[in-house]
Amino acid sequence: MDTIGIGLIGTGFMGKTHALAYGAVAAVFGDVPVPRLEVLCDTPPESAERFSAQFGFARATDDWRALVNDPAVDLVCITTPNKLHAEMVNAALAAGKHVHCEKPMALTLADAQSMVNSAHVKTAKTIVGYNYLHNPAFIHARKLVSDGTIGRIVHFRGFVDEDYQADPDLPWTWRATKANAGLGTLGDLGCHLVSLAIGLVGPVESLIAQTQTVHKTRPAGDDHPSKPVENEDIASALLSFENGVGGVISSSRSAWGRKCYLAFEIHGDKGMIRFDQERMNELELYVNQGPKSAQGFTKILTGPEHPPYGLFCPAPGHQLGFNDLKTIEAHALLSAIRDNKQACPSLADAFEIEKVIHAIAEAGEQGTRKQLNEI
Repeated sequence: MDTIGIGLIGTGFMGKTHALAYGAVAAVFGDVPVPRLEVLCDTPPESAERFSAQFGFARATDDWRALVNDPAVDLVCITTPNKLHAEMVNAALAAGKHVHCEKPMALTLADAQSMVNSAHVKTAKTIVGYNYLHNPAFIHARKLVSDGTIGRIVHFRGFVDEDYQADPDLPWTWRATKANAGLGTLGDLGCHLVSLAIGLVGPVESLIAQTQTVHKTRPAGDDHPSKPVENEDIASALLSFENGVGGVISSSRSAWGRKCYLAFEIHGDKGMIRFDQERMNELELYVNQGPKSAQGFTKILTGPEHPPYGLFCPAPGHQLGFNDLKTIEAHALLSAIRDNKQACPSLADAFEIEKVIHAIAEAGEQGTRKQLNEI
């Protein structure tokens, strides 16, 4: 397959990011089927026409089912609100299309499981939008861990905070409802942190958790002075990984001053690694070697020595950006299609992340320890 037809459903933040990624991926990497931007879907039809022209798609529609069944579309990108993911993914897989779905997978574990089941009986390739896993800095952190640079892993500590829900006067939206958004900070932010934790340490065995809704109501207009917020603003958990390592994670969408504070420390018995997505081109490494008077953190600036950074820019320290991570993610899926293998994280991989965030939500509500093999 020399080219591959792309259908995009949704034109918000992630929709535009997908359009940019599939428009750039062949130029950056040069080793995958060249994407053809075939069909864009949005509502109302005027929006679909406007964004299809802006994003460079050949045609527009306001009917997502027509897009899914269009013979020119080989790969469907789903960037819609969470509640629509399961139906769209299952329909795309039934139509024999490859799928690129944004996270979280679905509102419920049952819906997420249905998506995995659909993928298992098809030859289509799938990937879920955990783009931070594709950061060259994170890839290098994984290499340092696997190489034993910091020794035996003993602990993981992570935070993911933003302030987009910190203002109590912010109007009520669909994101406040379980029926439309599902989980709160766990579905928006916490799942990204869980993806990094699993990527560095391995599967989670059990956990205990605490959740909190900071602003229990939000203003909703004259007819409804306020409406309830049904999902969590803050979630924290103590994790026990299957390999015996312990960890602590915390996520907040109400943390003033934080914009994309996706940060972790991974501790070993010979050193530690520290990362912060707000400084996404840097990694800090501490190794207990040499005289104590000379020890300290080493700042590693990503560059061409940290693939695939060099395909974007030949100069170290010039830095990649958020949209570049989505381009790397698109390349992972296109490479999987080219090589007839599954991409990572596939729907099945992402389901393991979904299990953890739903376990945190349940443990926070019930005050009990959750075993992941019981989820």
